Amino acid sequence: MSTDSHTSARHGLLAAGALATALTPLADAATPRPAPAQPAGGKAANGPGKAPNVIWILLDDVGYGAASAFGGLVETPNIDALAAQGLRYTNFHTTAISSPTRAALLTGRNHHSVEMGLFPETAVERPGYTARIPASKGTAAEILRANGYSTFAVGKWHLAPISESGPAGPFARWPTGKGFDRYYGFLSGETDQWYPQLVEGTKPLDDDPQGRHLNELLTDKAIQYVTRQKLDNPTRPFFLYFAPGATHAPHQVAREWIDKYKGRFDAGWDSYREQVFANQKKLGVIPPDTVLPPRDASVKAWDGLSADEKRLYVRYFETFAGFLSYTDAEIGRLVEHLKKTGQFDDTIIAVVIGDNGASKEGSEHGTTNGLGVVLYPEADIGRELANIDRIGTAYANANYPLGWAQASNAPFKRWKQDANSEGGTRNPMILSYPKGIRDKGGIRNQYAHVIDVLPTTLELARQRAPARIGGVKQDAFEGTSLAYSVADAKAPSRHVTQYYEINGSRAIYHDGWKAATLHRPGTPFENDVWELYHVAQDPTETRDVAAQYPDRLKALQALFESEGNRYKVFPLKDTLYKDFARNRGAYQGRDVVELEPDVGHMFSLTAPTVNGPYYRLTVAVDIPAAGADGVLVANGGRFGGSSIFLQDGRLHYAQTNGVQPAVVSSDAAVKPGKSQLTVEFRPEAGTNPPNGAQVTLFQDGTPLGRGRVPLRAGVAYFSYDEGFDLGRDLQTPVSERYKAPFAFTGTLGKVTIDYRKPAVESAAR
Repeated sequence: MSTDSHTSARHGLLAAGALATALTPLADAATPRPAPAQPAGGKAANGPGKAPNVIWILLDDVGYGAASAFGGLVETPNIDALAAQGLRYTNFHTTAISSPTRAALLTGRNHHSVEMGLFPETAVERPGYTARIPASKGTAAEILRANGYSTFAVGKWHLAPISESGPAGPFARWPTGKGFDRYYGFLSGETDQWYPQLVEGTKPLDDDPQGRHLNELLTDKAIQYVTRQKLDNPTRPFFLYFAPGATHAPHQVAREWIDKYKGRFDAGWDSYREQVFANQKKLGVIPPDTVLPPRDASVKAWDGLSADEKRLYVRYFETFAGFLSYTDAEIGRLVEHLKKTGQFDDTIIAVVIGDNGASKEGSEHGTTNGLGVVLYPEADIGRELANIDRIGTAYANANYPLGWAQASNAPFKRWKQDANSEGGTRNPMILSYPKGIRDKGGIRNQYAHVIDVLPTTLELARQRAPARIGGVKQDAFEGTSLAYSVADAKAPSRHVTQYYEINGSRAIYHDGWKAATLHRPGTPFENDVWELYHVAQDPTETRDVAAQYPDRLKALQALFESEGNRYKVFPLKDTLYKDFARNRGAYQGRDVVELEPDVGHMFSLTAPTVNGPYYRLTVAVDIPAAGADGVLVANGGRFGGSSIFLQDGRLHYAQTNGVQPAVVSSDAAVKPGKSQLTVEFRPEAGTNPPNGAQVTLFQDGTPLGRGRVPLRAGVAYFSYDEGFDLGRDLQTPVSERYKAPFAFTGTLGKVTIDYRKPAVESAAR
């Protein structure tokens, strides 16, 4: 059975009576599920005085055992300080991956419930997976703005459909369309930290960062927004959503931050896990009888690695650690601003340390080529070792190897994307509110989920959720306020049931018990093997008790079926990478695309496809008699992209997948004056998918030159961090033959991309 045809019918066979019978084994331990919080009518219930400010900080790809606030070996003194005067939530959970966590956080509803079952890049027209957050499930920004707050978002969004992410929008699902007054950041899942792809409001920016790191730019903008708010309307509270790109790949940071950790991780990832595990017990963020799971079978023992492997892998983690510490310093700069302006004590700050577990996307050896490692894996460490001194710079899109993902997830198993495992879903959360929290430095062990943050914030801030937003009746929250736990460390958990599902891997938690299955994409769902853990006693999932308690396992499986139907999880879907590569851009389905020079910067996946299918791209130009240089069309950058440019009087096509740069140049010089310059990209026949393409260059239909370029998995490259431009190449250059932006010095006219294969070729096929 195909994964996409797996229907909810099979999962909905249990009638209400049968479900009640199936849950009988849980009855002795179950706590009744509290009624969901309901949006209220009327005005905000602020009580006396000004409502508190609210700041949510969401870090990216940080495992449970990374930050020192939770026992990690990476110094985060500013986050530690927030924890010391606030609360550490040790049993807090995310969805296991980026966009679903962000959508759940901002709405207080489960990720499938708000149509973010996976990424915007993987969206399909099926309930639960469209990537279009419904208007009936308003965001924190929409709710707080309705209550008189100014609302700001800074950093990563990753919630706008790909087809709506172009310069012409529509903008209804950009941050400013979802309740934020101001936005500055990047729309996709990651961006280069030295040459970020930024928008402000709805306008793509082409500012030169001039050597400034993205963290600095984001913090500057956050402080600017808050400062203007204080000056313009000092009595109005603000909500700031601060979501830096850190520490998602690329791991890029100034060398002094990397050098800060020189030699500290030489003992390797096995030693790191042991040290962190001991620290966590001392801090009290894990129970004293917790068991550290054995090293995952897919991770090699540190002592068995070669000297070269150790040297490379240590550098990766020194860079990650420096990146995280630098991010902490920028958070400290924001907090210091609040203190200097007298706003800190009356500000609720929630810090979620990671939107999922530590990233497994660096693969076995780590990568200096970012997500390209998925399409272009290398058999050994040779390429990465040659680039070791580039790690952290703009010349490497780095991510650490799998061993460090497991280490920085200590004490839990597995990692990002694995919704079945605590290693994918358990992340630390810190809650700071000097005026509202008396138990400074307290620890809270109540079960919590990212959907709880919004109702918690509203209760602590004494705010009501409006019954309608923009005339649309609002659905109930699906999270549970944690405000009850602020004053009572021993209060029983009120969030007692929670499902998890990402790319087919799934779990169900109920009152201290958890059933889970790790799904292997492409295999039948009905063959998945379920495990059972009593996580209240075994938080690190070391003892699978499915054989001991088969009835309890069946009851939890039935509960997953029920919750899955309730929140639009079914039919299950396990095609993350396949769907990610599909064309979902603004120009999908068109045989011919015509663009004017002023179309503006576009995200690569939103722009016309120019990395694999047949196309003829024609540019109208006017070249002065003295000649012209510069980029005509560029997509992507040095870690994956293609560029058509004029240089030294000749026409060039360049592409790179970050591993194999290729250039095809014209033999004859380009003539001055008005003309049509064309690049024909023709994938070769003979293999499926093709492993090469013929590129031919023309001026006014006359061939100027031709050559062969390599393809992998049928495409020339994968571009994600950067964008599509006409007349320039923003951010990093596709080819090192020029320096970005290498703007075209002639006159650029209409650009036409024709995907229709010539009739002769079509007939031959």
